[in-house]
Amino acid sequence: MTHGEIEQLYLEHRRALERFVFFKTPSREDAEDILQDVLLKVLEKSDTLQNANHFKPWLFQIAANRIRDFYRRRARQPDISLDERKDEIVSLSRYGRTVGENVYDTLDALRDNDREILEMVYLQNKPQSEIAQLLNIPVGTVKSRLYTAKQHFRAEYGEEKPKGVLMSQLPEICPDYKIKRSGLSPFDVRWEELMGWFIVPKLGENISWAMYEFPERRQSERYDIKVVGRASVHGVEGVEITVTDTNGGTHESKPDQRNITRSFVAQLTDTHSRFLAESHTAHGVKKIFTFLDGDEFLENWGFGEDNCGNNIFPKQNGHIIRNGSEITCDRENGLLDVVGRYTITIGGKAYDTICVMDAECYNGTLSEQYIDEKGRTILWRRFNRNDWRISHYKKLWSEILPKNEKLSLNGKSYVHWYDCITNYIL
Repeated sequence: MTHGEIEQLYLEHRRALERFVFFKTPSREDAEDILQDVLLKVLEKSDTLQNANHFKPWLFQIAANRIRDFYRRRARQPDISLDERKDEIVSLSRYGRTVGENVYDTLDALRDNDREILEMVYLQNKPQSEIAQLLNIPVGTVKSRLYTAKQHFRAEYGEEKPKGVLMSQLPEICPDYKIKRSGLSPFDVRWEELMGWFIVPKLGENISWAMYEFPERRQSERYDIKVVGRASVHGVEGVEITVTDTNGGTHESKPDQRNITRSFVAQLTDTHSRFLAESHTAHGVKKIFTFLDGDEFLENWGFGEDNCGNNIFPKQNGHIIRNGSEITCDRENGLLDVVGRYTITIGGKAYDTICVMDAECYNGTLSEQYIDEKGRTILWRRFNRNDWRISHYKKLWSEILPKNEKLSLNGKSYVHWYDCITNYIL
């Protein structure tokens, strides 16, 4: 094929290629270097491709080879200090923070000496003679320290136990709650839940949550969700999550979604929680979408730049300002921001929370998510822009739900629709 034909095919598949490389490399700068190498290799090997229908798998194989070369070079770098090398290897081998999550959690809980020797032996694959030189101790001492560290690891690790909360019966009527703004500054928290689904994408996790439509406050939908094992999408490691719709009530606006079982592949990195793929069955056909499927995937499951996901360290950045029911946002496109600290009293319990607001991440919607110091959602509240999907509902939401609470975002009215709670609070 000619260079011109190859360049045209490359442009057609460039966005999918970029998403693939961005997902599999630790930084944007590294990804851009790899993409440049891929383009050069594509042009160099253009005469070896005879059929345009084979271009995409051929292109992605070249990219996969360049990514492997990148990690081989990183692993051979001799000028990195021991501490830097340890952090790098753990980060790269933990890409996705899903494979061996319990192992890394156990390592983090060990004493420094034990963790150091185990990482050098099992993560860095260093021979004991080299470790002895690096630590300036005899080989015999390396062996004894390794034996002791393994004993401590076994004692700390034990049997793998489910980390999720126990399933509890969610009430048919949403419990009364009070939301009171605190005078304290928002606290720092590690929030690992998947956006909109309340489950942490780690082995052993499970959660149940229900939706309550207002003003009736009656349960309309309920889901039981659990992580069932490891999974990989286009070579990116994650975990598989199954979602069972237990049909906690009737939902006349979405009758075709009753009892549908849905599944995700999701990933927890050191900084973000994100979806890699989603599948569900509709009208007898199983549909599967992955992060390489462009807008079909990103509009429903993508968050952040290049679908990096939601940041697991939410901060108050000042992009969204809340003053009672009046909210201002300095961007038209959707974003998340912490807007304050609140005490949520629900079911007779008081929770200290931060409020993360989602302003138009999904077109026409606004939400409040109250997260406690353990990074778990206490209460999630959904508001619709007054004209949201008016072509479908034929009325403004202030007409459909005239008694419901209203918020104003940049002067536009949003009407409270439903809340979600999980069995974490029960």
